[in-house]
Amino acid sequence: MASQSTTLVSLQDPIDVSLSDIESELRKIWSAYGTHGDKTSPAAVRATTFTLVVYEADETQQLLSSLGFYSGPIDGITGPRMQAAIKVAQKAYGLSQTGEASPVLTARLRDEYQQQLASGQGRSPERYASDISGGSVADMVASQNPCRVIALCPTLGEDTGITAQVAAYCPINKQTRSSLICCEYITLKGTVNAFSRVAELVESLLIHELPAFLWWKGSFDSESELFRNLSPHFSSVIVDSSEFLAPLTDLLSLKACIDQKMNIADLNWRRLAAWQELSAEAFDPPERRAAIQEVDQVVIDYEKGNPSQALMFLGWLASRLQWQPSSFRQEFGDYDIYQIELIGPDQRKIQAELAGIPTGEPGEVMGDMIDLKLTSTNATADCCTIICSETRGCMRMEAGGSAQMCRTYQVTPLAEQSAEMLLSQQLQRWGRDLLYEESMSVTNEVLRLAQSVQHP
Repeated sequence: MASQSTTLVSLQDPIDVSLSDIESELRKIWSAYGTHGDKTSPAAVRATTFTLVVYEADETQQLLSSLGFYSGPIDGITGPRMQAAIKVAQKAYGLSQTGEASPVLTARLRDEYQQQLASGQGRSPERYASDISGGSVADMVASQNPCRVIALCPTLGEDTGITAQVAAYCPINKQTRSSLICCEYITLKGTVNAFSRVAELVESLLIHELPAFLWWKGSFDSESELFRNLSPHFSSVIVDSSEFLAPLTDLLSLKACIDQKMNIADLNWRRLAAWQELSAEAFDPPERRAAIQEVDQVVIDYEKGNPSQALMFLGWLASRLQWQPSSFRQEFGDYDIYQIELIGPDQRKIQAELAGIPTGEPGEVMGDMIDLKLTSTNATADCCTIICSETRGCMRMEAGGSAQMCRTYQVTPLAEQSAEMLLSQQLQRWGRDLLYEESMSVTNEVLRLAQSVQHP
């Protein structure tokens, strides 16, 4: 990855400071390395670009650290160190070693942590070798987008207030003839309750008159006191729905925030770009343009565990073709099946099936789309289209020889799907994504139907 190959110059490794001295300590760093500082090395100046606040809402990393599985920084990054720690924990609990966090793993970790607190004793799980050069927020973000990064790192245990550290890093690929443009990094640590009391402190640390982004990692809780207090101060709130522990509920919360005119960016939506482009391209030829109106059957297979991508893709397709969701039903087993009926503008019924497929080895992103099929009950319509993942293939889409009657395409996924790399790109897109918002409106209607089925 580009961010891993970029060398960072450390002007200041993390040092403890008091909350009242954060700004003054940062000014000391820039004063020492400014144009009137050390003449033996390039001058270093702080980036006057934007502020990025990172909040890790999920406690999995904290629990892994407290129980001895993880020895890296509590920074919310699901990088190599976290993946290795998760695998060790999964092995210890007899779970499938996927390297991906899950509600089951988090629940096991939480139970053991509570038992440890109650007994005052704890076992020493097998640790893995710590990779001191691994990806922290500073490495992954500062290398591509020098800015001010404020990491809010919740900790477990007794509420003793908030502690702070400051640091400064300079990516050498941003070097000019005379100076380095550098990232300043502020780390705040404390319990969730402590953070709920310091929203004003975080707001005061934003560089005013410059854009500010809030990266809310993990599951999404728009009703939390911290989120309610922080979100009005940001140009954009960035999430990754592939990390949602309760996808249906969290996607509904996202739409509620959009309705409140909040600028929401979902990194998982960006992973769908190749699928959207190829689907549109399949009906670009003049002889097929009218055939898209004949589509009344949609099947989407995705990697079992998180249906966010499949739901958002259906929302995009339906918003483009003016389909309105009318009914929803689900069944869970070896496959997670969602059956959705939609009504077209000519009152035709469209049947959509979203199927969560178990895979032997999970991919990089939970819930990645595997393949999709668009077809029609009109046997004479030339609209049958199959699109397959480059990595997973078509699986059941080609069963029964249907591929011989369909036009089949292979989607090339994004070269890098990690949240950190997509975040670096998203930080250069400050405007609202109207296509995403329109698609989420239809997705929201599907989720409302699902909610009515679950809670009649």
